[in-house]
Amino acid sequence: MTQPPHPPGDDSGATPHPTSPPPGPGSYPTSGETGGAGYPPPPPYDMPPPPPGGYPPPGGYPPPGGYPPPGGYPPPGAAGQPGGYYAGGGVPVGYANNDEKTWALLAHFGGIVLGFIAPLIAMLAKGNESPTVRAHAVEALNFQITWAIATVVATVLAVCSFGILFFLPFVTWIVIIIFSVIGGIRANEGVLYRYPMTIRMVK
Repeated sequence: MTQPPHPPGDDSGATPHPTSPPPGPGSYPTSGETGGAGYPPPPPYDMPPPPPGGYPPPGGYPPPGGYPPPGGYPPPGAAGQPGGYYAGGGVPVGYANNDEKTWALLAHFGGIVLGFIAPLIAMLAKGNESPTVRAHAVEALNFQITWAIATVVATVLAVCSFGILFFLPFVTWIVIIIFSVIGGIRANEGVLYRYPMTIRMVK
């Protein structure tokens, strides 16, 4: 069976001979051209590339600042905020109001005159209402109790030595004054002062 004749110059329906060479580079249809037996046009090259990292995940990108940590953000007065505590050592920073600051200063400076009675009053009066005041009062109370005991021991030694060690009670009193002033200054700055040479009996 023979194929029907074609008009001269029309090779669209002709079957290429198996031994014929492949068509040249210019024989394929270009972009925008259509041909019955030609290849499909290549994709356009003017499309913008995808953004770095691919497309956004389902739900979109996270909000500015990221998602909150598990359990949500800490409430006011939590770690590192005024009136709260550091997460590491339970150290208060700043005061929630002026009343807290007054009681904290009383706990430190009052120990110079009243000894352990001043921080004890501060702890009993405001310790249950303010964790910050309680932390200052407990620290000052432990220091005053420790050095009150040291003063008693120094006085006994001075008496037993028939006055040879008379200076020991004055040394303990000077230590109390110096460190109470330092503690009061740090408390005025909103920082809890950790007294050295202190037996922490009260928690």
